[in-house]
Amino acid sequence: MDRRKFCRTTIAAGVAASYPLLGACSRSEPPVATTANTSIRGISLEGAEIELEKAAIKELGDAMTGPVMLSGHPDYDGARKIWNGMHDKSPALIARCMNNEDVSNAVTFARERNLLVSVRGGGHSWPGKSICNDGLMIDLSLLTNVTIDTEAQRAFVGGGALLGHIDQASLPHGLVTTAGVVSHTGAGGFTLGGGFGRLNRKYGLAVDNLRSVEMITADGEIRSVNSEQNPDLFWAVRGGGGNFGVVTKFEYQLHPFDRNVLSGSIIWPIDQARDVLEFYAEWSAGLSDELYVGPTIATTPEGARVIMMDVVYNGDPAAGEKELEALRKVGTPMADGVVVQDYTVMQTNLDAAFGHGVRSYAKNGMVKEWTQGLVDSIIDADDPRIFLANHVAGGAVKRVGELDTAFPHRNAEIMLVIVAGWMDPAQDDELIAASRAVHKAIAPHVGGYYDNIDFDGSGAEGNYGPAYERLSKIKGKFDAGNLFRLNSNIKPA
Repeated sequence: MDRRKFCRTTIAAGVAASYPLLGACSRSEPPVATTANTSIRGISLEGAEIELEKAAIKELGDAMTGPVMLSGHPDYDGARKIWNGMHDKSPALIARCMNNEDVSNAVTFARERNLLVSVRGGGHSWPGKSICNDGLMIDLSLLTNVTIDTEAQRAFVGGGALLGHIDQASLPHGLVTTAGVVSHTGAGGFTLGGGFGRLNRKYGLAVDNLRSVEMITADGEIRSVNSEQNPDLFWAVRGGGGNFGVVTKFEYQLHPFDRNVLSGSIIWPIDQARDVLEFYAEWSAGLSDELYVGPTIATTPEGARVIMMDVVYNGDPAAGEKELEALRKVGTPMADGVVVQDYTVMQTNLDAAFGHGVRSYAKNGMVKEWTQGLVDSIIDADDPRIFLANHVAGGAVKRVGELDTAFPHRNAEIMLVIVAGWMDPAQDDELIAASRAVHKAIAPHVGGYYDNIDFDGSGAEGNYGPAYERLSKIKGKFDAGNLFRLNSNIKPA
């Protein structure tokens, strides 16, 4: 088999072996129930059972442009499903919002009734925080419009858009912004948590490229938020997650970009992992901002355990080839598929492996410095059931001041992600335990977590460090009742 072709296909196939693809699922069409004919059960923010009166439900439905779905509505089951199949929950109501006013009405309805709220953007919340049982799901999934202003080099993006929507709209104009590594990830949650991507070493995180948002806070107010209007809130949403309201529009800075980039993967057998990681630990500290390269460990469909380096060079391919020379001389690669190719090849090559419906659990940790102890722990704890992924940082990410935004991990060189994926619910306990075991092994060498991914982080206060006090005060100002609590929660001061 052609070595380059092998390399381009093996990374996705290798992930898929540990992270199986879900096929299309059939669903029955239940009877239509567009209005409630009786009061229905809800749950309060504190977990107590409450009653949602028929008249109030109808009043909300009449006020909305989009539908308010109850169990039995023909679109209810489809609307409540999110990417991670681990989370099968049933909201009392799903408010499918079409505009800011719809969101405001839904937020007001929930606040007045002390009703539990989740917010669904792209539906890609790994820990399942975009859905809840017996509460109100605010559904932004139809707000996917992306508008490009080529003169100002800005993208205006709806709160339900996916990262692929941004790339598809901006790349034809020779423009780009930092987006993540799976194109069907929602832009909203991705951005509010920080936003790692293959271009962040040169352009910064998604929050570093955010210029403004439109959002609805817990009081139902529709707010324009930027460096001049509501500047404290603008600081907080750049890394503070969904704690402060529902964002319905994002404005991003775009950058001139040649979409034909030197990119792909270099693959070694797992018995060369120590050589590869020890070399990377020293070599990666001196890389240019243009070079994004990080280690992945996965199992191929044939059962071979491999270590790979994902590469994107955002610059002159000839310069990239020269910078990669030393890496290519390490050990004996099975394949080298780093070639000049369209940027979207790398941006979509994990989409199928991370397909909708797979059951998945993930842990992560921030690496401030590669040490021999970390390398040893990765090698010693390796488990063929577990996919070790990464998000590379450093470069422009690291040069932003620690408190310039709410994102708390500016000193990280890389984030390591420990992932298990499976289809059979009977494997839940086994593979969650396996993921935790690998994470426990590397935990002494990492610090903090990325709340977009982690199921059970150690607590927002410790994770946000010196930013937490300010975040808590802003939370107290805009959400004193902690309506928006299904996140890495910041307690209101």
